[in-house]
Amino acid sequence: MSASSLYPPIEPFFKGELKVSDLHTIYYEQCGNKDGIPAVFLHGGPGGGIHESDRCFFDPKAYHVILIDQRGAGKSTPAFSLEENDTWSLVKDIEKIREHLKIEKWLVFGGSWGSTLSLAYAESHIERVSALVLRGIFMLRDEEIRWFYQEGASFIFPDKWEKYIEPIPENERHDFVSAYYKRLTGDDESVRLRCAKAWSTWEMATCRLKVDPLKINEASDDKFALAFARIECHYFINKGFFTPDQLLNNAHIIRESGIPVSIIQGRYDVVCPAKTAWDLYKKIPNADFHLVEDAGHSTSEVGISKLLVQATDKYKTILSK
Repeated sequence: MSASSLYPPIEPFFKGELKVSDLHTIYYEQCGNKDGIPAVFLHGGPGGGIHESDRCFFDPKAYHVILIDQRGAGKSTPAFSLEENDTWSLVKDIEKIREHLKIEKWLVFGGSWGSTLSLAYAESHIERVSALVLRGIFMLRDEEIRWFYQEGASFIFPDKWEKYIEPIPENERHDFVSAYYKRLTGDDESVRLRCAKAWSTWEMATCRLKVDPLKINEASDDKFALAFARIECHYFINKGFFTPDQLLNNAHIIRESGIPVSIIQGRYDVVCPAKTAWDLYKKIPNADFHLVEDAGHSTSEVGISKLLVQATDKYKTILSK
């Protein structure tokens, strides 16, 4: 294992697509040991897509890792489509891929929005989950959206906040999510792109304890910014397609199942503040809970990546018995 705690980069042994509706086709990869412990990686955003580094949280000799680009994200088509794009369609897509690959159970690994989707999947298909590894917990509650997209985080990153609010007129700044949604789904291509980059840059600029110019640069890519901003905003204005506190209220399903759970959270995570992870831990007190004292939101922070790998290493022993 490298000094960064991650396993060395690997190439997929299979890249494929699965048509999940008349409109959507999902891209997915299979990596590691095809006869190993099944694990599914659920990316953030929504709309973020998978990255090569996502393969490196798993021992490739022990795990059969499936990574999925969710609807409209990454290499899935049609790109950044909002039609037929909702949480419960994504949950069905995960099941379709599991069934397609003839997997009985798998470890579910997700961070940020990936943790949201992991919880939604586990609470509705607990019999198909062997373990949960969750990072940067996000349950898409109103208080979480208000904190990051309306006011709270602006007190910590006021300089970055000014760039985020710049495209929105003063008279619409009482509801940034609605104001952005109107523009991200509007007919003016230049406005869509400007707003997509402003929205995406705000998140990229705040996701680490120390601002990383390389993360900010990701938001300059037109395709990434449009998928990330449009799909995120679409989910947020629709409240994640959840009833209030749905994921937290149903967390007892996970607790009562007895499956092993790891929750890894940066103390200074501005994007998904630690209170959300703490609220979840109180509902699943049998989980392994780690609050990383010198980290923000990103998996690329050393303390977080180290604990994520430790979790998958621990579960490879438990799940292979």
